[in-house]
Amino acid sequence: MPNTILKEQEIFMLREEVEILMNERQSLLNAAGAAAVFVANLDSAVLPNSACQAAKMLSSSLNNLPEETLRDALEKVKAEFLVRIRV
Repeated sequence: MPNTILKEQEIFMLREEVEILMNERQSLLNAAGAAAVFVANLDSAVLPNSACQAAKMLSSSLNNLPEETLRDALEKVKAEFLVRIRV
């Protein structure tokens, strides 16, 4: 009986942790998607050098994401954008 209670507690804790991680993933996808859209819309010709360097660093980080993750991030931002337009 004590083993069953312990296993149930472990399962509950794991479920909570997975839920936390999934929520964090959604937040990170939002941030990555918004960053990708932001970088795509920048005009480097009019940016100060320091902002251009920051944009290059951000762009490099985005390019290092797995393709599927970046696609998910862009889809998440697109969905958020469409919801805001409809409201």
